[in-house]
Amino acid sequence: MLEQRAVEEKSAHIYTVSELAKDIKLILESSFPEVWVEGEISNFSSPPSGHLYFTLKDETAVLAAAMFNRANKGLKFKIEDGLKVICFGKISAYSPRGQYQIIVEKIEPKGIGGLQLALEQLKQKLEKEGLFSIEHKRPMPYLPSKIGVVTSLAGAAIKDILKVLDRRFGDIQLIISPAQVQGEAAKEEIAQAIKDLNQLNENYPAGERIEVMIVGRGGGSMEDLWAFNEEIVARAIYNSKIPVISAVGHERDWTIADLVADVRAPTPSVAAELVMPEKDELRDKINNLAQSIDSSFLDLALGLKDTIEGLMHRLKLGAGHIFELNISRLNAGVRKLGILNPAMRIQQHQLRLKDLFRQTNVRIEHLLKLKHAEFKTSVEKLSSLSPLNILGRGYSITFRMPQNLIVKDTKSVNVGDEIKTRLGKGEVLSTIKEIMTNG
Repeated sequence: MLEQRAVEEKSAHIYTVSELAKDIKLILESSFPEVWVEGEISNFSSPPSGHLYFTLKDETAVLAAAMFNRANKGLKFKIEDGLKVICFGKISAYSPRGQYQIIVEKIEPKGIGGLQLALEQLKQKLEKEGLFSIEHKRPMPYLPSKIGVVTSLAGAAIKDILKVLDRRFGDIQLIISPAQVQGEAAKEEIAQAIKDLNQLNENYPAGERIEVMIVGRGGGSMEDLWAFNEEIVARAIYNSKIPVISAVGHERDWTIADLVADVRAPTPSVAAELVMPEKDELRDKINNLAQSIDSSFLDLALGLKDTIEGLMHRLKLGAGHIFELNISRLNAGVRKLGILNPAMRIQQHQLRLKDLFRQTNVRIEHLLKLKHAEFKTSVEKLSSLSPLNILGRGYSITFRMPQNLIVKDTKSVNVGDEIKTRLGKGEVLSTIKEIMTNG
């Protein structure tokens, strides 16, 4: 029995930890080269390396996951804890920790497309910041002389805009800032084109500036229109000093750009119609206004003619009475003029000023007398309290020399100290020979 066990132990392979981890890794990767996994994200982290790390979990198990930066560069939506997702990748083992994980190549939110989720996440963010607020919307100018356009020169949108503007009002100045409207580079180009028009506008005199800007493109899929859902484009529209009309896709298409812009147009053609009224329509309005003015002037002239004729008739009938009445009014006016004669008014004001001057002088003299009496009383009080007057009544002040300090009691001097005594008239210098204290 012992010999058999020794033979079995001798024939059995003893793995090192590294060997076993390597074999497990090979088994896992060969058994699950491609796999779809559904779960809820937790413990999400995004270090500076650009890699994404998280855990997929369900009710009874967890699975570590890693999505390296090469795979997540084109990710549109934001990964966060609690999001239910479906991941595609391969199972691998991380030998240093003895842990298996899924290396994610693709990830989609469960129940909603990645683009739709990204759109909703960005809408919530920008709405909180106030980029959609009504208070920020500006009115469109009427009959702008200069219009800016941001779109592709190769697309159908610019052709539609040019066709509509030429039909409605042919002599409009159009400034086009071209940009790609589809693909990875589109968002940066659209945002830069909007900034370029604003910078260009600063070089124009006040009366020659771009008054409105159309930003848009023709229809397409959600992916085709996605550049107009990018945050960089939304902020460029929001920061534009030129009012912006968003014209992206068709009537059914709504983008972030539509929500941020001052006005949303269903199509580029409608944007051109909104920004520029039709010349024939304006001409008809002007003609109608001119006819209305002519008619009003004719009615006014006829009415004035009737009024003048009536006044002339009344003037002939009551000329004598009116003459007498006017003579009476004239006499009354002459009397009023006599009363209101400026010379008489001036004389009255001069007399009043003299009287006021006299009253003022009397009041000032009275006030001076009162103040003089008060001053004299104050001087007498100060004089009675003056130390010099007190000395004159037989009192004196003694100072210890050479500090010239007032001696208030015998404790502040010693035998032999020099003292100075100030009298009502003159001073006496003495040397202390004896100090006597009371009591």
